[in-house]
Amino acid sequence: MKAFISKFLASSLFKFLLIGGLSFLLDLGLLALCFQVFGWPLWLATGAGFWGSFFFNYFLQRHFAFNGGGTAIGGVLRYSGLLVFNTLAVMGIVELFEFIGAGYVVGKVVATIVTMGWNYFIYKHWVFPQKKQPETGSEQLDGQSGTDTPTQRLTPNSSEG
Repeated sequence: MKAFISKFLASSLFKFLLIGGLSFLLDLGLLALCFQVFGWPLWLATGAGFWGSFFFNYFLQRHFAFNGGGTAIGGVLRYSGLLVFNTLAVMGIVELFEFIGAGYVVGKVVATIVTMGWNYFIYKHWVFPQKKQPETGSEQLDGQSGTDTPTQRLTPNSSEG
């Protein structure tokens, strides 16, 4: 059981959830500040909170949870595209829950759970993909090169031409 817990605590999933939880607190705090204190419309306050946690979340997810996978500029562009999609989804969900009387905080919690469901897989496989290690000769079986072309063997009597 200790090995399982240690492995989980070191996993990208645990780090993703931890960073996501902290980002959620920052996001919700900004949403409440903009909506309750500054009197902004809910849709605008929701977007502001969501985008306000952008840099915090991006930096920690890239460097802590996913070990700097992918290129920096490519990651920012893919993350930004996903952020636009997520922003629209979150704004819609929060507005829906406010409209039906459940409140914007409940809507924000539901929206976070929904988006986290797809974000982990999208972060891991598209936003911050890990470089695949090239196959080494020791991993190849029976002298196969891993390609469809036959392996050329050079001997002292063969010519290369």
